[in-house]
Amino acid sequence: MSILNVEHLTHGFGDRAIFEDVSFRLLKGEHIGLIGANGEGKSTFMNIITGKLMPDEGKVEWAKNVRVGYLDQHTVLEKGMSIRQVLTSAFDFLLEMEEHMNDICGKMGDATEEELETYMEELGTIQDLLTMHDFYMIDSKVEEVGKALGLSDIGLDKDVTDLSGGQRTKVLLGKLLLEKPDILLLDEPTNYLDAEHIEWLKRYLNDYENAFILISHDIPFLNSVINLIYHMDNRQLCRYVGDYDKFRETYEMKQSQLEAAYNKQQKEIAELRDFVARNKARVATRNMAMSRQKKLDKMDVIELAAKKVRPEFHFKEARTPGKYIFETNDLVIGYDDPLSSPLNLSMERGKKIVLTGANGIGKSTLLKSILGLIKPLSGKVTLGDYLSIGYFEQEMSGDMNNSCIEEIWQEFPSYTQYEVRSALAKCGLTTKHIESKVKVLSGGEQAKVRLCKIINTETNILLLDEPTNHLDVDAKDELKKALTEYKGSILMVCHEPEFYDGLADEVWDCSKWTTRL
Repeated sequence: MSILNVEHLTHGFGDRAIFEDVSFRLLKGEHIGLIGANGEGKSTFMNIITGKLMPDEGKVEWAKNVRVGYLDQHTVLEKGMSIRQVLTSAFDFLLEMEEHMNDICGKMGDATEEELETYMEELGTIQDLLTMHDFYMIDSKVEEVGKALGLSDIGLDKDVTDLSGGQRTKVLLGKLLLEKPDILLLDEPTNYLDAEHIEWLKRYLNDYENAFILISHDIPFLNSVINLIYHMDNRQLCRYVGDYDKFRETYEMKQSQLEAAYNKQQKEIAELRDFVARNKARVATRNMAMSRQKKLDKMDVIELAAKKVRPEFHFKEARTPGKYIFETNDLVIGYDDPLSSPLNLSMERGKKIVLTGANGIGKSTLLKSILGLIKPLSGKVTLGDYLSIGYFEQEMSGDMNNSCIEEIWQEFPSYTQYEVRSALAKCGLTTKHIESKVKVLSGGEQAKVRLCKIINTETNILLLDEPTNHLDVDAKDELKKALTEYKGSILMVCHEPEFYDGLADEVWDCSKWTTRL
């Protein structure tokens, strides 16, 4: 049975086409991985099918009475709401039903026999729906999901705006799972999640009977939960049966067959044109030349898609720093409450260290405390001599109304326009992306703009907070290569072992010193 039909979808932003005549069908029980390079339109597609965005052309049709749950990478939580309130809001539609049921009960005293029969039938339907969606167990369900996602450890009464990126993702994910939708739409759900909760989500999705569409650049995670791939590439959407590895194999085979057919056809076109040019003026061979010209005119010419711009990351290196990058003496990090026991840590020049551990235990706070962006609750940080620091934040800050060009120009005012464009192009951004405002870019494209700033600054120590979030497979591969070649020191928060494996000299498990477990 078809849950969703998308027919002849065409959409773009300004003169930048995103989709051209795309059709898509979602069937009951399908577990789909929606993949493609940064900026190919995956999040835009989700916004169109959920009605957040109207397409330029085409039709989107959902089956009747289908409830859709959407985890959006850009959702903003309302200030002043507690975790418990956000999770409980998953049942708002049931509370509205209960209100409607109470209204019906109020009308029954004055109803005719015929009306009474209608009201009783409607009450029965509402009662069944309330029972099916666990309405009478709301509080225990909220507690259960809060515990499963590690939110109970933070405290369900905590204000959602005080949470880390990973904690916010967990709250939104918890709300979505409590809603029990008929279809899940998940946009980068593993971003900011720690290993334990990625495993929990993996188990949940494997047991999930309904359909879901998942956008993810986390290939091991993707492979473990999906059975179909839809690849978004060059304004088209193509379907592949199997996991990501199977898709790569089939896709590469198709590409090599297409290139072989293109080369063969180009050779034939060149030979036909040569014959026509040499023979069209001669009376004896004019008819043969015209016949070949007709063949050329009727030929269905094969076109190869333009090669994707693969990013090239090369970090500029500053002078050698002193022997120690930083040392901490009884450092206690946190905001109002301590997040750590007293820390006595040190990092030597040339080390590449990864910080791991659950969300909300202070990994980002430690980076900010070392940088001096947050004052420690007690103790101190001593930075080494001659440090040139490059800092990659988890989320983009600054003026999102800037164009990419303006964003880089503010950082490097001495650059010519050619140098700015060239720097952004090397990070895998096309001309149309470069001229766009930062706020219309995908999460991966915004990450590339931030990386562009660091790459073009001379550094000898990189502090990177989840740099792989949102990045597509090619960009991740290139970033790992660049960080491996980097001669400076690296202190990085990362939840992807396959990314830091072979790159890190040491892995520090922050759960060993946190006060939050």
